[in-house]
Amino acid sequence: MYDDLIFERSPPPNRVGKCEGDHEKHFSEAAIMLAFAMHLFRSYPDIEEVKMHPDGMHGLGQFNIRAWLLKNGFEHIETHGTTAYAGLYRRTDGKHLRIRVQPGLGDVVAEGGKHRFFAECKGGIINTIHGGQQSRLRSGLYETVGHLIDHERDGERLVAVVPRTSLTAKLAQRMDANLRKIGIEIALIDSKGKVALAQ
Repeated sequence: MYDDLIFERSPPPNRVGKCEGDHEKHFSEAAIMLAFAMHLFRSYPDIEEVKMHPDGMHGLGQFNIRAWLLKNGFEHIETHGTTAYAGLYRRTDGKHLRIRVQPGLGDVVAEGGKHRFFAECKGGIINTIHGGQQSRLRSGLYETVGHLIDHERDGERLVAVVPRTSLTAKLAQRMDANLRKIGIEIALIDSKGKVALAQ
């Protein structure tokens, strides 16, 4: 698994004392997308290419998509457009990750063999008890589910992907049965990139 998905940051004055430890642990949306993409490669051998569609802001800030991929065994073999991290990445085992900065196409999309996935992702601070940041985690889960409900389904598995925290795990457990009735799954990702489906 991975030890470089999370970045730590000192909390602003209004959040001092509202996290476990001295620093907030940020699990960015870009890192969530990458962790879920790697999960698909690990879990479904028939999937040879995964597509990510971040918006332009996801590659900015303290999480560097391109650097993470290069560190974790990918080579950047094609570029797409003017965004530095966009393009086609190839891993030594032949797996491909294609990144295109184009919102509205699903954050992570993959197809291989009998498997088809369409996922929406949100990140957040995973060690916070601050009310506003807890609300962001809650809203992030609701937002991913809302996007999936609005998606015109074409046989894909629809997955809402968020960080695993005590709050998101509790919400996912409560929502799971109703969401499965309409074909939506919730995937919770821990700080090492391990993915568990809510049950």
